[in-house]
Amino acid sequence: MRALIQRVTRASVEVAGRPIGETGPGLLIFICAMQGDSEAEVTRLAGKIARLRIFADDQGRMNRPLADAGASALVVSQFTLAADTSRGNRPGFSDAAPPEQGRALYEQFASDLASHGIHVDTGEFGADMQVSLVNDGPVTIWMDTRS
Repeated sequence: MRALIQRVTRASVEVAGRPIGETGPGLLIFICAMQGDSEAEVTRLAGKIARLRIFADDQGRMNRPLADAGASALVVSQFTLAADTSRGNRPGFSDAAPPEQGRALYEQFASDLASHGIHVDTGEFGADMQVSLVNDGPVTIWMDTRS
């Protein structure tokens, strides 16, 4: 499972001009299920992200996790995180999980993250989405359960 996490002051996602998800201060999480990913990896990644101490404490240091900061999350599926650019100039995406498995793991990730007491909005799996965000910091973190 791969995730690109961005701390944001706000983020939103639209499909066909219709708003479908948003977050105020919190995280925008782009997520991609990879071939061979398991439900256990999804649960572990959701827990790790929920516990990431990347929000400011009273001294202004990154020392608080998402729920302690009173923040929320917007989770957006993004199969292009599986891009293989090792050959030629056109990325390949064959390492991404098949759509049915990808959808199930994406939905499980959002549910697992919410189980940590975090308000979670989502994008629409497989849709052509327009994502807007204001990166805070900027803080952007790459996570891969295979690393």
